[in-house]
Amino acid sequence: MQYLITLISTFLIVFLITPPIMKVAHKLEFTDKPTERKKHRGPIPLCGGLGIYIGFFIVYFLTINDDRHEELWIFISATLIFLIGVVDDYFKTKGREFPIYPRLIIQVLAAVLVFKAGIVFEGFRNPFSGEYILLSRTIQFLLTITWIFGVTTVINWSDGMDGLAGGISLISSVTFFFAAIILGQGVSAQFSIILAGAILGFLVYNRHPARIFMGDSGANLIGFLLSIIAIDGAFKQATVLSLFLPILALAVPIFDNLFVIFKRFREGKPVYQADRSQMHFRLEERGLSINQIVTLILAISFICSGLSILLLLIKK
Repeated sequence: MQYLITLISTFLIVFLITPPIMKVAHKLEFTDKPTERKKHRGPIPLCGGLGIYIGFFIVYFLTINDDRHEELWIFISATLIFLIGVVDDYFKTKGREFPIYPRLIIQVLAAVLVFKAGIVFEGFRNPFSGEYILLSRTIQFLLTITWIFGVTTVINWSDGMDGLAGGISLISSVTFFFAAIILGQGVSAQFSIILAGAILGFLVYNRHPARIFMGDSGANLIGFLLSIIAIDGAFKQATVLSLFLPILALAVPIFDNLFVIFKRFREGKPVYQADRSQMHFRLEERGLSINQIVTLILAISFICSGLSILLLLIKK
């Protein structure tokens, strides 16, 4: 019942504050205009991330009372991610591209702050001997930063169609919630269900045809929070199977964007140069509608997430 109340509370906050945010965005012309690559209809408010940010952290601070030091650093680092995304979105509203290096620096800095707060991939248990293998501090740092940066990026890159990134992230957060329940991780379960509620409140307005986009501010924020949930939840369990759970839960954006990176690298293009290489664009070129594409990709994501929970239950 506590988790249900948390889910509904976060959903209602985001659901109720998003319409006035949309009105202000239209008034300020903080909107995403159609281009050759972006084929949506008319200017769409590019500020869904604000509603997600507000709704998430209101409920987060009201319901999670575990480690205030850790919670503060999560808030500070997530705020950095959100704000650099807002700046990036502002450039998009003016038809310009924000330089990549400030984004990279802030994303890495935010990941470092999370590491310093003690949210760390520390090691894993040898499946044959049962011995816990504690990684060196350097390896812990590299793996933690790479994971946080990578998940933040792939969720952002998956935000190419109405309801797609939000749908994938919702499935992932719900998967992390059930995994946390199975593993007896109450704080991680609460964290996951708060994020699920925030995403669900946003998706009401983002389903096709979308009335609002989450923007880089929202996509980066969601990816960043999902990466933290994985480290502070499934990865902390340290069994080999639990290490695969977040990867399966995020399999679609991870492996699709690894393909995109390889393709761009092979073609001699800058890795961060936006194009139409992602799975959803490739399916669109084959003639599928937006609803068909989103349904198909979410179905694959659901199957991968369901498999991860099934394996966890079998092992349990």
